[in-house]
This record gives sequence, C-alpha cells and structure tokens, in this order.
Amino acid sequence: MKILLLLSLLLSLLVPFQGPMVSSDAAPMTVSNFKWSRARRNVDTPPVEGDAPARAMIPQNRNFARNARINDPQGVRDPNGDTLDGRSAAMDKNVAESRAPKSQTLDGYAYRIKVQNPTTKIVEIVFWEYQFHDPANPDLVARRQFLCGVNIPAGKGKDLEGFSLSGPSEVVNVQTLNSGFKENVLINRVEYSDGSIWQRKAWNLAEVKSSYERVLREPWLPGMCKGL
Repeated sequence: MKILLLLSLLLSLLVPFQGPMVSSDAAPMTVSNFKWSRARRNVDTPPVEGDAPARAMIPQNRNFARNARINDPQGVRDPNGDTLDGRSAAMDKNVAESRAPKSQTLDGYAYRIKVQNPTTKIVEIVFWEYQFHDPANPDLVARRQFLCGVNIPAGKGKDLEGFSLSGPSEVVNVQTLNSGFKENVLINRVEYSDGSIWQRKAWNLAEVKSSYERVLREPWLPGMCKGL
C-alpha cells in the first residue's frame, strides 16, 4: 500500500498540471493550529562516488569474454578488480568512505501545522508556507515554504511538519523578536487523488520552480514534507 502511495505521489509531482485547476483566495483546507521551534535533525550523507580511472584492457574485457561473463553465477569476482587500476580505485573509495561522515547533524527550525480536509476528496499533495510579519515594517515578511506528500481522506485531519535551516530572526529584527511578531500560515496549493487541483490566486508554482525540481530528485517517503 505504501509503495502504491509513493508511486502515485511521484507521478503526480512529475506532472504538476494533471487536471482541472481552480484558483481562488478561499483555501479548501483549514489550519487549526501552527507553531515553530528550534530543532536538530540528522541528515544521511550520500554515498561516496570516486573518480575511477578507465578500465585497463584485459582479455576478459574483450567482447567475446565480456559477453560470456553475463552468464556467470552470482558472486563470481569481477576480473577488473584484480587489475592495478581496479585495486587503486577500490582503495581510493575505501579511504574516502572512511573519512566521510555517515550522517550530518543540522541545527534549524521545525514548522508544524495541523490541517483539516473538509472536502469529499482525498488530498495527496499540499504546498504551504509559514509567514512572519514585522509589525514595524509591514512590507517585511519572512516566508518558509514546504511541499508535503500526504494522504488525507475526506473529513480527516493531519499534522504536517517542515524543517528549515532558516528561522524568523533572519528577516525580523531582534527588537521585534523581543516585542512580538505576527505569524500566519497559508495553504498555497492542494492536489487531490482525482487529479483536480486548487491553487491560491496570489501564488504561482513558477516562483519555486528551481527548489521544486530539486526536491523531485531527492528521496521521497509517504507523509514527508520538503522545504522549498
């Protein structure tokens, strides 16, 4: 079931305009609670891919021998591993992997909201943002945008959480932080399992195009939120 949900999510992300889209200011989802806090996350480090030299031309790499090796049973050693270049590449990779950290600890901010789906349709994808408004300067707004792959049935609610390295103090000044600032959450876009889409009139998917394409290349899990 989780595999089917993940496949559905990825297909819908790759085809963002898959059905009729309604644009309005009234969001079809309600936000009943929201808050932010400092947080720490462990991020897995991607595997090391060394720059291996070109394989030496040994008899086993010629066409006939190479094609014959296709039928070798599992576990048979690759003859390229015994060449000078092969051993050198393996040693370089082992050294690089031993020096690279397995995970990285990041200090940032967690943004949490609780949403409710009052419609008769199943929500699959939600774009939302957490805003900080500076009362001393109304034009100064900090926006933290997120994209979530979800499965919210009709009439049900769900807690969503996004993680960002950026906090409110990067835009709102210290004096405002001490005296208080205004917080707000906006639902920017909702995609349903039937292919229909709702989008906030003042929001445009093109404004997060580069970050949107980035998250499509990253690993996805059902229920995960990605920062845009």
